Formats: sequence, C-alpha cells, structure tokens
Amino acid sequence: MSVKECGHHKSKKKKIFKRIFWWTAIIAFIVLVTVLIIWAILQPSKPTFILQDVTVYAFNASVANFLTSNFQVTISSRNPNDNIGIYYDRLDVFISYQSQQITLPTSIPPSYQGHKEVDIWSPFVSGNNVPVAPFNYQGLSQDQNNGNVLINVKLDGKVRWKVGAFVSGHYHIYIRCPAFITFGPSSSGIKLGDSGAVKYQLVQRCTVGV
Repeated sequence: MSVKECGHHKSKKKKIFKRIFWWTAIIAFIVLVTVLIIWAILQPSKPTFILQDVTVYAFNASVANFLTSNFQVTISSRNPNDNIGIYYDRLDVFISYQSQQITLPTSIPPSYQGHKEVDIWSPFVSGNNVPVAPFNYQGLSQDQNNGNVLINVKLDGKVRWKVGAFVSGHYHIYIRCPAFITFGPSSSGIKLGDSGAVKYQLVQRCTVGV
C-alpha cells in the first residue's frame, strides 16, 4: 500500500469516529432534554409527613443541666405524586427542645416509596444524661412545672426522585414535627400499664423542606 493510500485510509477512519462521537453526543443530548422536559411537566411534590403519636418512656431532668429521655414516635409519610417514586436513602430521627438536640439520632432503614404510597415508621429515640444548655434546662424545668413541654421530632436525610427509568441525584430533606407533651393532672396522655410510659395521640402535620 502506498503512503497516499495509507493516509486516505486513516482520514476515512477519523471521519467515521467523528460521526460516531457526534451521533452519540446528539442522542445523549436529546435524552437529557427529554428527561428535563418530563421533569418540568411533572413537577414533583414533596412528600407529606404526619406525626401520629409520641410515647414517653422516660423524661428525667432531675440532674442539673442533664436530661435522660426515651421516646417512641410513630410517623407516616405519603408520596403525593402520580408518576414519581421516592428513594429514602438516609433518614435520621431525633428530638430537640428549644433548637437543641436532646437525643441521639435513630436511622430508619433505606426504602422506596411508590406513587401515592404511604409508609409508617415507629422508631425509638433516646438520650442518656445528655448535656443541656443552662438556659434551656431552666426553661425545661419551668415548662415541666407548668405541665406542658413543646418538643420537636425532626427527621434529616437524603432522597432521590424516580421518573420512569430516570433517577435523580440526591436531595436533602428536612422534616420538623412539633409535639406538646403534657404532665400532671391535666395530662392528655394515656398510661400504658405499669411501665410508667405515657402515649400521646397527636396526628400533627409536619413541615417538610427539600
């Protein structure tokens, strides 16, 4: 084969590779634009969360600036979307008082929530001798004496949206569920046997941020 023929052969191969590259790029671009258009049309709605109840097994602030607590919370989550599924890749539950976390986080196992599906979780969350800021401890003691304590059940995690075969990247999700815990003669809780545990039926809608 002559040098001229060899050069012509290389040039032809180069053109073929270029065509393959550009066709691949065009197809990928069309697929991406299609997915984005579908995504824009569907406009995924945030899941809704409801705090069904809170059971208090321990809530002891007898030692100054320390709190020992043990709760079981029941939370329902609903996917309101018709054509979009939700992957809950990480979801941690904890409880706070006056913006201070008072329990360790409890992880809810990863799950997938289909269209219009409802999931219910009942994790335990607790903290043993958790340090409490002096001004929060003072407020907590006063609230207990008044027979009414406002706590917040919080969830923090990562979700992904699923549209057909397309799965989005991770989005941060943050849920806040206020709960009034009452003590003393005016308590609205239900005592559970001799265990000392008290259950509060709340059915409280939560705020959701994504």
